[in-house]
Amino acid sequence: MIWLILSSFAAVVWWGILLLPWQPWRVREHLEAEVGEPSRFEDISVLIPARNEAEHIAQTVACVRAQGDGIRIIVIDDNSEDDTASLARDAGAEVIEATGLPLGWAGKLWALEQGFERVETPLVLLLDADISLRPGILAAMQRKLGSEGLQMLSLMAELRMCSFWEKLLMPAFVYYFRLLYPFALANGRRRRFAAAAGGCVLLERKALANLGGFGALSDALIDDCTLAARIKQSGGRIWVGLTHAVRSERVYASLESIWRMVARSAFTQLHYSMLLLLATTALMVVAYWLPLAALASSLTAVRLCGLAAWLGMSISYLPTLSYYRRSPFWALALPAIGTLYLAMTWSSAWGYWRGTRSEWKGRIYERL
Repeated sequence: MIWLILSSFAAVVWWGILLLPWQPWRVREHLEAEVGEPSRFEDISVLIPARNEAEHIAQTVACVRAQGDGIRIIVIDDNSEDDTASLARDAGAEVIEATGLPLGWAGKLWALEQGFERVETPLVLLLDADISLRPGILAAMQRKLGSEGLQMLSLMAELRMCSFWEKLLMPAFVYYFRLLYPFALANGRRRRFAAAAGGCVLLERKALANLGGFGALSDALIDDCTLAARIKQSGGRIWVGLTHAVRSERVYASLESIWRMVARSAFTQLHYSMLLLLATTALMVVAYWLPLAALASSLTAVRLCGLAAWLGMSISYLPTLSYYRRSPFWALALPAIGTLYLAMTWSSAWGYWRGTRSEWKGRIYERL
């Protein structure tokens, strides 16, 4: 009886996700580049915080310049130990040398704050230093921001999916993010729900200034979603979506590199709560491994419930795989993928219990 109850619960979990009114598994919120003549963007300033980004910064700046004329590009060199600053200048960007990191600030936000002090244009584009933009996407973002009365618009960059580990884990990274932060709810008017993708964000300068600049979220490790929440709570409107026109060029060729990227903020997503971590673990075990165990049961009812759960699980992942042009057979690996992400979350929690909230690019943010 207990196996029937648990396998039934697993089926309810997956079909419940599929039947949620906001359908977080579907790929409905997306924006692509507009084909046309290059535009002029005198009303946009671009802020690019960069720390040891010599490999990517020149291409990132060049892609911004290809969007059109009149864009002011400001690269904030965050104490790089390589040629980031000189390469950014050679590519045509204005470079600011960031000062030492004050107590209570995350490095990226302190760099952005120093760049924001020089912005006078009505719109600001926040861009990660490893991002490539396709021509026409900035015009599409600007038009959507204005036509829909938005104060902030962000696009989740298409992650690199070349190595085995990238193909296995990167589509699922987007999939889990959308389950955790449903785009349909974030894009609605309810102030309780907010989400953003920090690699590419276009927002009104006034909206950010009214918050007090980046000082309003100075120590946030999940700065994109925190910024979106603050803007929405202040009465602004936001929109977040997927795109093929914004691409991250950062290479995650090994499991270790992806592990570090996820573990730096995974436990933060759970608000450093042991209770939420245990609940997440229990839910993942029931949702992913019970269907497998149920399929091996001698009881027909249990096997049918396991099959129903597996079917719901696969259906929920297929739209993401299709959007990124991945084989649908990757859905069969979802239990293993989920287990790896759960292990990364426990690794993040272990680091927190040892005194480290996050570690990235040589910076360690200690537990508060």
